[in-house]
Amino acid sequence: MTDGVLMSAGAMAAGVQSGTTPPGAYVDAALSALARAEASGLNAFVSTDPEPLGGWNPGAGAPDGALAGVPVAIKDNIATAKLTTSCGSRILEGYVSPFESTAARKLREAGSVLVGKTTMDEFAMGSSTEHSAFGPARNPHDPSRVPGGSSGGSAVAVAAGVCPIALGSETGGSVRQPAAFCGVVGAKPTYGRVSRFGLVAFASSLDTVGVFGRTVDDAALALDVIAGPDVARDATSAQRVAAAVRGRAGRLDGVVVGLPREYFPSTLDARIRERCDRAVEGLRARGATIREVSLPHTAFAVPTYYVIAPAECSANLARFDGVRYGMRVHGDGLRAMYEATRSRGFGAEVTRRILLGTYVLSAGYYDAYYLKALGVRELIRADFRAVFAAGVHALFTPTTPTPAFRFGELADPYEMYLSDIFTVTANLAELPAMSVPIGRVGGLPIGGQILAPKFDVVGMFRVAYALEAELGVEAHR
Repeated sequence: MTDGVLMSAGAMAAGVQSGTTPPGAYVDAALSALARAEASGLNAFVSTDPEPLGGWNPGAGAPDGALAGVPVAIKDNIATAKLTTSCGSRILEGYVSPFESTAARKLREAGSVLVGKTTMDEFAMGSSTEHSAFGPARNPHDPSRVPGGSSGGSAVAVAAGVCPIALGSETGGSVRQPAAFCGVVGAKPTYGRVSRFGLVAFASSLDTVGVFGRTVDDAALALDVIAGPDVARDATSAQRVAAAVRGRAGRLDGVVVGLPREYFPSTLDARIRERCDRAVEGLRARGATIREVSLPHTAFAVPTYYVIAPAECSANLARFDGVRYGMRVHGDGLRAMYEATRSRGFGAEVTRRILLGTYVLSAGYYDAYYLKALGVRELIRADFRAVFAAGVHALFTPTTPTPAFRFGELADPYEMYLSDIFTVTANLAELPAMSVPIGRVGGLPIGGQILAPKFDVVGMFRVAYALEAELGVEAHR
């Protein structure tokens, strides 16, 4: 099911700004597409606003905004002042934040209209949305398959034509992987480029707000709107002024694109390799120089990530204790109340990661696991620095090792964790990275991943614009 609102965000905003389109026209179309999507069982949304224009005031400058009248969706771990912020968890079911995230505020101030909050893996821990407490979202290209995760609902909302852009969050690939599975564009900026204020923390040194778009330009427009310094609210927000990302397709003369050999192993699906080869030839046709490179510590990325991320989640999720907000299950004394609340409120995957994180941070194991993982993370960062210092401007890889898998197919947690094998490195190294559709395998979309040096999101999007233009309709076949 992919019929819906198919116009780009930029074209929508231009129509509203010029007065040729009524401010609510695209929102009405989005609500109709949303109703069709949910009637089809896609379960992309956990909460929706039946009257999203009720708090929107076109007379207050919104028609001049970059997203005037554009319907948007936001992942349910990014705080909004009106709809729920449940993080896909029973422990926060029905919770409405008393404040608004910086990313949501910037979307609103740009004139966009929030139609709903999207389905996600509980507390962003998962790669399939199968760990949502409110049921999984389903891939619109084949509802028997996962849409990816943890931002699966946002990817589905864009792929199903509900809205041209949506917000997600990334800790280890949670925007890029569902974008690849659903055949849309997904972009993770450099850590610090977008404020994390109002993003419910999973792993604070890895979390990033990202964007989905139907096209590269949709994603670039959304990122331009939400990016920028916010040091008063987020101490990790970068203070440098960000250049505009949005541009247009052009030549890549003088651009060196690296192909890391570790991302193209002999075990890679031959059909995915063929699609990647075709994408590389498209970059070459645009003038890019292609060079094989090596990132030798890539093999350690997944185990490193699954030590650092659970350790940080163990600390961050300690605040959900039944005392301050959210679910409370009464017990015989404070400790019993803690145990009952967290046992009933957290699902199996969140519990697994809390226990793992607590273990690696415990006395006697902190040095052996957590500190060692931090050291390997620095080696992974150094690999990327060396490649970029050697004259490579961007890297191209598959986004995922497979197309979308069937529900229940990866029941082993370790197998599920390996589905992030090509994406976690960008989070560990704090690099910008994005996924662009490059074709289909067995009728299912797959994505090609572009990575760039820290804060060179403009260079990354330059490659993405060119690749999208060169592949054209082939990107969706």
